[in-house]
Amino acid sequence: HQAHKNSVPKFFPQEMKLVENTPAATDKFTTTEEEDGEDACRTIEVVERNVFQAQFDEAADAVEELNLIPPLNFSMVDNGIFRSGFPDPANFSFLQTLGLRSIIYLCPEPYPESNIQFLKSNGITLFQFGIEGNKEPFVIIPDQKIRKALNVLLDEKNHPVLIHCKRGKHRTGCLVGCLRKLQKWCLTSIFDEYQRFAAAKARVSDQRFMEIFDVSSFSHVPMSFSCSSR
Repeated sequence: HQAHKNSVPKFFPQEMKLVENTPAATDKFTTTEEEDGEDACRTIEVVERNVFQAQFDEAADAVEELNLIPPLNFSMVDNGIFRSGFPDPANFSFLQTLGLRSIIYLCPEPYPESNIQFLKSNGITLFQFGIEGNKEPFVIIPDQKIRKALNVLLDEKNHPVLIHCKRGKHRTGCLVGCLRKLQKWCLTSIFDEYQRFAAAKARVSDQRFMEIFDVSSFSHVPMSFSCSSR
């Protein structure tokens, strides 16, 4: 017992001396109470908390710096093929991780200047096929534009490629659905995928277009990039 009692006054002054020399804890140390044991323990806890907070802040800064936010409705379609809604500047860091060579843009509106600058700085080619985003019953899907977009999509020199419209639902869904017909997916699977992105906004006219779309003229196109079939 005597040895234990002697060790107590020796232990705490050493700890107090160590803490007093630590800049992070100096202010806190002078405001704590004067009971030796309680004083030192409280002050040491503050030091540990300050160190932890610094580490947490550093990790948070690193995450914020990466800022990897995918665009709305982003998904992988196949090897080197992705789909999404319209990317905005908050998504650029994420898109850089894909190493894109091209973007297939299915809206008629001009591409925003900030997006064009992003394409230029990353060597990405833009293919625009302006399809109006009308609502039923006025939906007209131009067969020839879908065919031209599909030709670009099938050319592996353009991969990795991102397909997008405004929300990544209808126009993008139609193009992906036509690709799935080439990949010999059954209509049930094609419609299931379309509806997963369109949700409550699914359109009968889109599904009818995919159903009657004639892929016979694409039969010579090699599908070597694809490992997907259903």
